[in-house]
Amino acid sequence: MSQRDGFASGFLAGALFGGVVGGVLGALITSRLDAELNTEEEAKLSNGVVEPKKTSAKRRMRASETGDVEMETARRSLEDKIAQLNATIDEVRQQLGNVNGSPSQTASDRSSIPE
Repeated sequence: MSQRDGFASGFLAGALFGGVVGGVLGALITSRLDAELNTEEEAKLSNGVVEPKKTSAKRRMRASETGDVEMETARRSLEDKIAQLNATIDEVRQQLGNVNGSPSQTASDRSSIPE
């Protein structure tokens, strides 16, 4: 019985301790990685390997317009494909309707057939 008495408090204390330790470790690792990335970027910029990107408002507007045109083209293409699929589905339904619409024996017809 003595093991059950302290289980809940021990569990909560362990969860709290684990949360604190995990949070501290996560913060330390993240800050170190961020510092390493910043130093790498500064080194590349000072060496002239990578130049910071400067985009003008016109370039961003042009990119936005081409993005809109591409999106509209993709939408129209999808609409055409959906229309083709719908037409194909209608054709298959008609073919199956013709097959299923032909006179066939029903359960009552089968029961009246002499053996």
